[in-house]
Amino acid sequence: MLSEQQTIQILADLGASMPGFIAAALVDLDSGMTIGMYSKNDGFDLSAASAYNSEMVKQKRKIMAALNLDMQLEDMLITLTDQIHLIRLVNPTSFVYVAADRSNANLAIVRASMARYNAALAA
Repeated sequence: MLSEQQTIQILADLGASMPGFIAAALVDLDSGMTIGMYSKNDGFDLSAASAYNSEMVKQKRKIMAALNLDMQLEDMLITLTDQIHLIRLVNPTSFVYVAADRSNANLAIVRASMARYNAALAA
């Protein structure tokens, strides 16, 4: 398992690879607690966002079960007027949450950057 410092460094590297990056966190799905987080915006409350987003992932899994969808959840995209938020599962018990400025970010680059660092965060 990665240390908090290693996780923060990987998230910082992720942010450096992504135009428009605002913040990112590796989150424990069961508790909603951050394992590590990195932000370029001190006003962005990653702890609260992580906790609420873990509830969203749990609810989506319940919906998938209710619909008898026999497949894995890969990611969830939330588009706001000024931001892109992407949640990508790292493994069955954790996910990465990234927020990016929509005017500078490109969804394909955000997804590609997250995929590039996914294995490192799963370690």
